[in-house]
Amino acid sequence: MAAPQSVVPPWPDDATVIKRSWDEPDCFGAVFDAHYTEIHRYASQRLGPHAADDICAETFALAFRQRHRYDLSRSSARPWLYGIATNVISRHRRDEVRLLRAVHRLGPRSESAGGHEDAVTAKVSSERLREVLAKAIAALPAEQRDVLLLVALSGLSYEEAAQALDVPFGTVSSRLNRARKKLRKALGGTNPLLDEEDIHR
Repeated sequence: MAAPQSVVPPWPDDATVIKRSWDEPDCFGAVFDAHYTEIHRYASQRLGPHAADDICAETFALAFRQRHRYDLSRSSARPWLYGIATNVISRHRRDEVRLLRAVHRLGPRSESAGGHEDAVTAKVSSERLREVLAKAIAALPAEQRDVLLLVALSGLSYEEAAQALDVPFGTVSSRLNRARKKLRKALGGTNPLLDEEDIHR
């Protein structure tokens, strides 16, 4: 008769780890390990790679200090951490707007010789679109920009974005719709990057 195989318990969810960290603070390191790369990427996309380390460090330090207030009914800490990161980024709004405006002002980078003509044309068109998009995003009100970038950069659903920002689902939906309309107008009536089917609900 074969020996019974041992069953490996599933990795605890974030809520379990956070609750355990109330008494064993070192356990919070598992939340850091699970989500650091994603939060760092989000910060880097919004403020640039030089600011991302500081934004991430502050985000996780705040999360650690606020862990006793975490809603344990939410198994994933991902929206919560994005919310904290977005709040930290909000203190750097001028830097973000400056970065977006710089992208718009710099214009397309020169293309090295020898590239295929169609590829060069597509690259220049893409970079012009990027400039216009950067300018339009910089002009959005902060609350619309936060919702747009949480959904577009992080792939959060509307529900997760609502949790991250601590606002109702309907508020996320209306802010995103207003932002999308402004971007479509800036892009001449079309914005394939933010069509309804590409947004995670």
